Amino acid sequence: MTVRVPAKVNVQLAVGGVRGDGFHPLANVFLAVGLYDEVTATPADELTITCTGPGSEHVPLDRTNLAARAAVALADLHGLTPDVHLHIAKDIPVAGGMAGGSADAAGALLACDVLWGTKTPYEQLLAICADLGSDVPFSFVGGAALGVGRGEQLTPLEVGGEFHWVFAVADGGLSTPAVYGEFDRLTAGVQVPEPEASEELLAALRTGDATALAASLSNDLQAAALSLRPSLAGTLAKGVEAGALASLVSGSGPTTAFLAKDAEGAGRIAEALLASGTCVAARVAVAPAPGAVAL
Repeated sequence: MTVRVPAKVNVQLAVGGVRGDGFHPLANVFLAVGLYDEVTATPADELTITCTGPGSEHVPLDRTNLAARAAVALADLHGLTPDVHLHIAKDIPVAGGMAGGSADAAGALLACDVLWGTKTPYEQLLAICADLGSDVPFSFVGGAALGVGRGEQLTPLEVGGEFHWVFAVADGGLSTPAVYGEFDRLTAGVQVPEPEASEELLAALRTGDATALAASLSNDLQAAALSLRPSLAGTLAKGVEAGALASLVSGSGPTTAFLAKDAEGAGRIAEALLASGTCVAARVAVAPAPGAVAL
């Protein structure tokens, strides 16, 4: 059983001060984009994981992998042993701030549920997703959504059209905990406001207005990502020079995202970014994209 799962971009990532449990309250506007991993589940004598594709050498192949944890969680729920081989075909940048690991967990969960015939209710699958990680529920659902709490409590959002994106893949990854740690360092002694979704941004999504969306994009983790990886500023500048309506770091980075006016503009931006030498790859994608889908 093969399941396709999308990458995401955070068109708004509003981050509050650290909570007592170590998490940060978020107002996280997710948009699923048309870059996909595929997770294939086949019967096996024990739980095994293989992975191919760009960056696959950095993907753990033991039970620390989120996809493996998803299979174990589903098996535990139904009193089964997680005897399955999970193969992950990567196309989402690894450790790039686009929720590739979370997507793989969502894909493994659906693939195993179909393979094992467990027919788990949708709400239970989402609860497992939330236990696995803050981004996993959205990877399962796709489309567009506002995530609050630590990002796992989702409200679907209406999107009135297609948005054209370019994603510049950096050389190497960034640790999400390290970026949040840098955010805490940079905001130490500052009263961090409670995160709220931007009404202007939500309206831009509803109307499909790329220019209005560009004016509303924001990422409270961007300063922390740039502090840890200053070279990203050059990539962001090159994309804007090439005609992007707006640029921002995707999630915790280091992938950078560029909103284009149309498909032709996205192609030109991707070519310019590659030619600039500030990234190792430039990927064009359209949003919104569906969530986890069995193929």
